[in-house]
Amino acid sequence: MRRALVSVTNKDGIVAFCQGLAELDFEIVSTGGTLHTLQEAGVKAIPIEEVTGFPEILDGRVKTLHPKVHGALLFRRDLESHVKTVEEMGITPIDLVCVNLYEFEKALRAGKPMAEMIENIDIGGPSMIRSAAKNYRDVLIVTDPQDYTSVLEALKELQDDESFRLRLAYKAFSMTGAYDAMISRYFADVVGEDFPDILNLSLKKTEHLRYGENSQQRANAYVDSYVQNSLLDYEQLNGKEISFNNVNDLYGAIAVVREFGDQIVTAAIKHSTPCGVAIGKTGYESYMKAYEADPQSIFGGIVAVNYKIDKATALEMKKIFLEIVAAPDYDEDALEVLRKKKNLRVLKLKHLNTREAKYDIKYLEGKALVQDINTKMFKEMQVVTEDKPTAEQIADMEFGMKVVKYVKSNAICIVKNGVTLAIGGGQTSRVWALENAIHNNPDKDFNGAVLASDAFFPFNDCVEVASKAGIAAIIQPGGSIRDQDSIDLCNEKHIPMVFSGYRHFRH
Repeated sequence: MRRALVSVTNKDGIVAFCQGLAELDFEIVSTGGTLHTLQEAGVKAIPIEEVTGFPEILDGRVKTLHPKVHGALLFRRDLESHVKTVEEMGITPIDLVCVNLYEFEKALRAGKPMAEMIENIDIGGPSMIRSAAKNYRDVLIVTDPQDYTSVLEALKELQDDESFRLRLAYKAFSMTGAYDAMISRYFADVVGEDFPDILNLSLKKTEHLRYGENSQQRANAYVDSYVQNSLLDYEQLNGKEISFNNVNDLYGAIAVVREFGDQIVTAAIKHSTPCGVAIGKTGYESYMKAYEADPQSIFGGIVAVNYKIDKATALEMKKIFLEIVAAPDYDEDALEVLRKKKNLRVLKLKHLNTREAKYDIKYLEGKALVQDINTKMFKEMQVVTEDKPTAEQIADMEFGMKVVKYVKSNAICIVKNGVTLAIGGGQTSRVWALENAIHNNPDKDFNGAVLASDAFFPFNDCVEVASKAGIAAIIQPGGSIRDQDSIDLCNEKHIPMVFSGYRHFRH
């Protein structure tokens, strides 16, 4: 008769699993609540203290941390000296371990106080899992309830070979690694360590993506287990499978929308860059203004909004090819309209205004760059020219900076009355970004518009180009050694200019 040790927090399916093991002539050893659950269901099980000869102590903190448990798991059946030792010590082999851990993540999401968080740190469970997984050739380690059926089938068919056992061991070490990473992150927050010497990240695969940035690249979506609510939490209501580029662009669109708080706003994104952003009195007005801002670039793009989409707005969206429409909610008749386009991905956003994520991470072939997320918009709105901006221009300056923050650097955004007129980004020269923005929009009237720049002007050439286009006010971070050149030219042209204090490079 083989022996199985079973001790689980998540008891889903555990009775049926142990019944199956009993039918395969396994003797069940169990602990605490699991033992009670099995006995209530009529499954014969031996209390752990009958194996160890020692009672559970310290309110269950110590029950399986014993040589008769870990010796039974770790001894190699193919080493005569190991076999002889366990026989001399009266240790009965354990051939299967079924364990899952205290629910630290659940306690974290519930906002439990630290005393309760500490009690949700499992010690015996990870120890048994690691012992069994290390000795996977001799011990089956089962940590996922979804594996119960396949494990029973493998045992019945005598197909629990080394490759099967190795896969279970891999899952087990992945579990304990993620568990410890989450605890490490929790303690880093408690002690106030924003950038720890060892940054433990636990990323859980959530979705297979159609492809990566290009069709020849494979891709999957992962979630940081420690972040409870992500800006990218959504429910897909319609459409085909999401791709890598879709997710990347979607983040940009939602992040732009989040910047505007309670203002009704629509953001259209193409290739991770805003192409049309507008605020309005209604969702319909906001969408139409965003569409009209650049009806060419929005084609094949992504639209995110911060309002409930009604039928009238949905009908307008349906007229063009969009990859994604994302909103916090939809009227039923609006959904009916959008679902008529079977490939259109319609997403319902769950946490539009969340800011729980802490890091912006770029993984570069074995190296990682980690920084704070760029959440600060303005250091100080400092008027540096003789001419002062109007209240309307100040509002457009704030609007423009919120948009240009999400444009690839070097970046320029020209706006008027809460609508983007032209956007230029991804250039190696700032004046080229401005010239491109103007050149690519020959039908636009820039007279009275506001220019927002993501970084300072190294020369006064941007002021010269802006003046010729009819731009009436400028906002930029300031900080160049030649700031005065730009200020002097603005004074000459009677263009009010404001320094915001913070630059917003986006690489």
